[in-house]
Amino acid sequence: MSARGVEWAHTLASYNRWMNERLYAQCAELPDEARKRDRGAFFRSIHGTLNHLLLGDRIWLGRFRAVPFAVRALDQELYADFAELRAERERTDGEIDSWAAALAPADFEGTLHYTSFVNPAPRSIPFWAAATHFFNHQTHHRGQLTTLLMQAGVDPGVTDLIWLPELARPGGS
Repeated sequence: MSARGVEWAHTLASYNRWMNERLYAQCAELPDEARKRDRGAFFRSIHGTLNHLLLGDRIWLGRFRAVPFAVRALDQELYADFAELRAERERTDGEIDSWAAALAPADFEGTLHYTSFVNPAPRSIPFWAAATHFFNHQTHHRGQLTTLLMQAGVDPGVTDLIWLPELARPGGS
């Protein structure tokens, strides 16, 4: 893969940070009870979905860095306190930025070897597919989060990648 793969990863890492900052700011406006209310979502609540997003990112970063992240369950609550969860989200987003900044075009030609948590067996997949899954997983669950916010009466606003400030150009749509 060309240098475009590296640029792609940098852009998606920026998008990840941008969306997380915006969504956490909106979530901070809700009372803790509203964030933790079971809304019938896959991870039950806004808080549960935020925790799963952080958990998933840490699992994949651990795989990419060959330093596995220990996990008991995919719905594991990492942090019950919202302020602590938010601070850890910011820290992890910084790690994602650093990981993306360290990528080289040759990385996208490699293979990622890891042990699956869901089906505890060794797996090998092309690195580009693992990186795509990493960013796609974030977007998938943030989509769930925006629905949960709407149910809570909070309009998350525009979430499209093309509105990432560093991509937005005057006269664009």
